[in-house]
Amino acid sequence: AVDIWASYFESTVPIEVQAYWEPSNINGVLGSARPGDYFNAFDGAPDLDLWYPSILADRLAKKDLAPGKPDIVLRFNSNALWHTAIDGTPGRFSYDLSSTVLHEIGHGLGFLSNAEYDKFFGTGYLVQPTPYDAYVQLSDGRLFTDFCARSVDLGKAMTSPLVWSGSLATAANNGVKPKLYSPQSYEDGSSITHLDESTFSATGTNSVMTPVLDAGEVFRSPGSIALAMIEDMLSKPPANKAQSLPAKPIDVRALVGDKYALLTFDSPNCRRIDRVTGYTVTINPGGLERNFTQSPAKITGLSNGSSYSFTIKAKNDNGESDAVTSNEVTPRSTAKVKTIDKRADVKYLASGVFKKNQVIAYSDAISGNLKLATLVRNSWKTSIIDGISTSGGRSDRNLAGPVSLCVSGSKAGEKLHIFYTDTENKDLRHASYDGKKWRYETVDGDGEDVQNYQESTRRKTASDVSVSNACAVTPAGVQVFYRDESQGIILGAALTKSGWIYEIVDGDRQSEGRTT
Repeated sequence: AVDIWASYFESTVPIEVQAYWEPSNINGVLGSARPGDYFNAFDGAPDLDLWYPSILADRLAKKDLAPGKPDIVLRFNSNALWHTAIDGTPGRFSYDLSSTVLHEIGHGLGFLSNAEYDKFFGTGYLVQPTPYDAYVQLSDGRLFTDFCARSVDLGKAMTSPLVWSGSLATAANNGVKPKLYSPQSYEDGSSITHLDESTFSATGTNSVMTPVLDAGEVFRSPGSIALAMIEDMLSKPPANKAQSLPAKPIDVRALVGDKYALLTFDSPNCRRIDRVTGYTVTINPGGLERNFTQSPAKITGLSNGSSYSFTIKAKNDNGESDAVTSNEVTPRSTAKVKTIDKRADVKYLASGVFKKNQVIAYSDAISGNLKLATLVRNSWKTSIIDGISTSGGRSDRNLAGPVSLCVSGSKAGEKLHIFYTDTENKDLRHASYDGKKWRYETVDGDGEDVQNYQESTRRKTASDVSVSNACAVTPAGVQVFYRDESQGIILGAALTKSGWIYEIVDGDRQSEGRTT
């Protein structure tokens, strides 16, 4: 099966497949597959808003974006009645292993939606759309990526008739958009990510990516439609158009500067529908307008001592949103600035006091290193904490992500804790220092698989946990809170004598004051 796919799918980057042969008690499940990871906004990505599975991302980037990690992880139920020979004659009651592997590799390549369905609330979730999701279309022409990341409307779409909108697969299906499997009652693991069973099950080679493999059924080709769908995913999907005027920006706040103000804001709640192309900011008083594409917006040319507020509107191809006015600020001159690290480009930092000295932990976007600046006798001393070695638990990955810092203990027992992110592997890391020696570890992100948010007993996950983090020291010990970007939830980890323990903080349910 691997050789069959290799003969159809070309890539300059070697593909690593990791397979597990293990018993499963889930009725009717022969196997499963997942990509080793997802990547977005990399060099060569056709669409910066989509999350590409490892193999597609590597091919587009023309390099291995996660060296040392598998590109596909396969699992097969060793309890099933398998026909393991490759002679294509499994018999009436056994399942052809080669055909099953062929099917699952298709999912690992990219035949996979990241949409999730909450059967209790009827809500759909699509926080990180894949290139597959970008081509899933309803009968009215709307795409999955036209819906809010979390909405009942998306849930309704997930149980409605769906087709594939890509031009190459449509051509391979004689000019008809291929129908996807989307029963009215959502089926985990089957809905959306397969070709329709009733339409394609009797079509020979094009039935390989339908949800059901019957005993005795044999495939020796991915099929022309599945191959064309993968080629569609390697292209930039058509640009979606806004259906209406955008919603107004939220959390608008003005911050004071020296002859300037910094206006921070968030995109409208449902930016996929709004398709915001930019923001218009009006300076009050005076009425002068400035245009920006993202937050924060630095508004220069202001006079120190004068008061200003700012009105902001989001805009798309249909026009502008309602206006939102910020708080009032008065620019003023600032104290003399001292440069701590001239060679660094710093976006993320955290500060504190350790051993009676002021310290600043920061990630350097130029070198990708984690650094620490310590104020000693009115002079800043800088050092590299992590990013240049793999010895002693260190990392040589790009660590130029969010940083948080806290201090535990007191006096001689003080310990400095820095939490930071591996932006390549999307992991959350921890470095601790007792004044003599640094210790390093990965807190989360390097788990075996992405743990579903519905599982209450938590463990390490393979999710993207590199987006944000905040640490705290409580009577219970050192804790860190961070976002699981893959599942759209907030997680917490606490350091105990036996290691890290994990929990969901929010984002998993609409009860006990929580939200989804």
